[in-house]
Amino acid sequence: MPKQGFFNSVLSGIRERYEQSLLEDIRKDPLPKHIAVIMDGNRRFARQLKVSDDEGHLLGKERLEEFLDWAYDIGIKIVTVYAFSTENFKRDASEIEYLMNLYANSFNDLIRDERITKNRIRVKLIGKTELLPETLREAARRAEEYTKDFDKYLLNVAIAYGGREEILDAIKNISKEVMKGKINPDSIDEKLIEKYLYTGDIEDPDLVIRTSGEERVSNFLLWQSAYSELYFTDVYWPDITKLDLLKAVRDYQKRQRRYGR
Repeated sequence: MPKQGFFNSVLSGIRERYEQSLLEDIRKDPLPKHIAVIMDGNRRFARQLKVSDDEGHLLGKERLEEFLDWAYDIGIKIVTVYAFSTENFKRDASEIEYLMNLYANSFNDLIRDERITKNRIRVKLIGKTELLPETLREAARRAEEYTKDFDKYLLNVAIAYGGREEILDAIKNISKEVMKGKINPDSIDEKLIEKYLYTGDIEDPDLVIRTSGEERVSNFLLWQSAYSELYFTDVYWPDITKLDLLKAVRDYQKRQRRYGR
């Protein structure tokens, strides 16, 4: 065996043992039920590899499939991923078209993916869906319909999503109900507002992970992440590993969540 191959084999073995040890530790403590992920760095990863931005997005999509396997294998029940923000519509038209087609194909693939059925994963698209092309909306509708009765895991995909827009839409819809006499203004509280958010009655994320080294939430789940633990990692999204996820979960478990107390 060449020297380089030998060292790579040794490093791989060490990594696998570390992953297993970390996984065993993680399973001793309470897990986050809901993890939200800001998948950042596809384009920078692509440029690092000297490939096209489109290829970087494709690698990011493939890594998401692996990430979900890791998360559900650990025991995470809900995963919400930030795929495309409302601000991303400012990007080049050709990149937006590629991404919309990629997302549509991904939703179509979900219906044929045995893992979705085997693991009973319910899929939900959240965001200002009216801004999306019909092909993507229809693909998402089919995936949602196909998985609507699945109840073991939940995958929320945020496309054309903005946290401020979500809150504004909730306020507008509540206001309409008030004007119709269906809601008493004095009855408006946090629970009511949450029902009108895109996420509905889904539990708030316990942990928000962001890749690529940026340390901000970028208009993602602003209401829902009020008490979430935040974890930032320098790796670009397509390069994230199971070990990175395990480290994030273990870091979460070591924190004390006081909720202002």
